Amino acid sequence: MRIGIAVKPGLADAAETLAGIELWLASHSVGSSWEPAAAALLPPGERRVVERADLPRDADLVLVLGGDGTLLALAKAIAETNRDIPILAVNFGSLGFLTEITRPEIYSSLDAVLAGTAEHDQRMMLRAVANRAGAAPSTHWALNDIVFTRTALSRMIDLAIWVGDQFVASVKADGLIVASPTGSTAYNLAAGGPIVHPAMDALVLTPIAPHMLTNRPIVIPAERDVRVRSNSANAGNIYVTFDGQSGFEMQEGDEIAIARAPKPLRLVRSSSRSYFDVLRQKLKWNER
Repeated sequence: MRIGIAVKPGLADAAETLAGIELWLASHSVGSSWEPAAAALLPPGERRVVERADLPRDADLVLVLGGDGTLLALAKAIAETNRDIPILAVNFGSLGFLTEITRPEIYSSLDAVLAGTAEHDQRMMLRAVANRAGAAPSTHWALNDIVFTRTALSRMIDLAIWVGDQFVASVKADGLIVASPTGSTAYNLAAGGPIVHPAMDALVLTPIAPHMLTNRPIVIPAERDVRVRSNSANAGNIYVTFDGQSGFEMQEGDEIAIARAPKPLRLVRSSSRSYFDVLRQKLKWNER
């Protein structure tokens, strides 16, 4: 087995932990690949350094130290390589809803991985294909959500939405969130959308500050793709982002087709906490 190690850039607090992980892997005869940001925090020495985008191609598991943003970046890298390898995410951030493994649990979690007893959560990934007249389609990946928002000085935007071949609505709002079950506890939740258990095979469409008060979030089956199209009045007024990691300004007639990705992301899960434990601990869910 070879484990790839990634870290939030500039996370100096992780230096001691990374050094301990390197010694532990060597003592267990486990190969390792280090992204540059992680290698930079280690003492000088000979080690295999691999760029973040290529790390999933070089490893059987990716160990991530950081917050949810770092995990989202590695989830995208795994999807782009079309590999089926798990992520073990250790929380060094402030909330860490996705990076639920704590620092004291690192070595017991690695022990479980080597023994083949680690538990995994299967998390739906989203694949978005952007279509623009006169240009080749481009593919983008997201674990949490794909968000359409207005640009800084624009007014309310107007988006036409289809589910499969069925027209849904023209949404006039500050924006629109298309979230996976995993992403239902991210921006979707802040915008008034529902919490969806990650085992559900569904997508959530949540308008952001809609003009019509009757325009409410809706949960749809994941086997149907969602198509979102801008109209002429929106030219230069809409920005689409993918997990907040990348994005672009939409032009008139652009269409984004969003569907469940062919492969889910596998997250190594803490054996000491359930999903509902995480909801209560991290989001203070159901507390008065």
